[in-house]
Amino acid sequence: MRCHRSVTARLIVSLSGIRPSTLDAATTLGGELDARNVPLSLLVVPRTPGPVEWLRHRRRAGDAVLLHGYDHTADPIGPWGSRTVVRIGRRAEFAALPAHEAGLRLLAGATLLERLGLATDAFAPPRWLASLGTLRALTIRGFAVCADATAVRDLRSGAVHWGRVMGFGNLGEQAEPWWCRALVLGAARTARRGGMVRLAVDAADLARPGRRATLLDAVDLALHHGAQPQTYADVVRQAPVAV
Repeated sequence: MRCHRSVTARLIVSLSGIRPSTLDAATTLGGELDARNVPLSLLVVPRTPGPVEWLRHRRRAGDAVLLHGYDHTADPIGPWGSRTVVRIGRRAEFAALPAHEAGLRLLAGATLLERLGLATDAFAPPRWLASLGTLRALTIRGFAVCADATAVRDLRSGAVHWGRVMGFGNLGEQAEPWWCRALVLGAARTARRGGMVRLAVDAADLARPGRRATLLDAVDLALHHGAQPQTYADVVRQAPVAV
C-alpha cells in the first residue's frame, strides 16, 4: 500500500440523498458551486437513483457519479431476491460483507446505473464504511476508486490518499452550532496544510439554513487557502507526491 499527499490542497464536495423532494435544493447548491468552479461528486443509490435526467445533466457539466451502495439495507437481500449475504445487524450495507457477497451487490448496482446512463467506476459505500471483502470485490469488478471514511483509494495503483470525510450526521440542537463551526475551521486548517478537504452533505440538509451556510463557508475558506476543486474520480488521475 502506497500513501500519498498532494503538493496542493484538494477540495471534494459530495452530495447524497438526491430525491424529487430535495431536487430544488440540490439544483440551487449545484448553481452555487458552479459559480465557484467546484464540481460535485454525486452519490447515487441504484435502487432509488432519484431524478435521473438531472443527474445525467450534472455529469455532462463536469460532476462525477459514484455508486453509493445498492439499496442501503442493514440486513441486505441478494440482488435477485434470494438471501445471499451474511447478517450484519446495524452495520452499514458494505461494512462487513465478504468479497463474494459484496461482488454480487456491486455487479447488480453497476448494471442498474449503466442501464440508466450513469455508468461509473467509482464507489462510495453507505456511511463511508467498506469491508476488506468489499475492497477486494471492487478491484475484481474493475472499479478504480473507493472513497471511504478516512481515505480515497486508487484501486488500480494501490495508492491511498488520506483525508477524513467532514459532514453533519445526526446532531442535536445544542451540538449543531459547535459542530458547524468546527467543520468550517477543520476545512480551513486542512487546506492550509495542503491536505484533502472532503465535505459531504445530504440534500435534505440543504433545507436547514445553518448547514447550507456552513457548507458554503467551508468551501469558500478551502478555496481561499488554495485548495484545488476536484471530484473523487479526479483524485486518481492527479499525480501525487509519495511520502
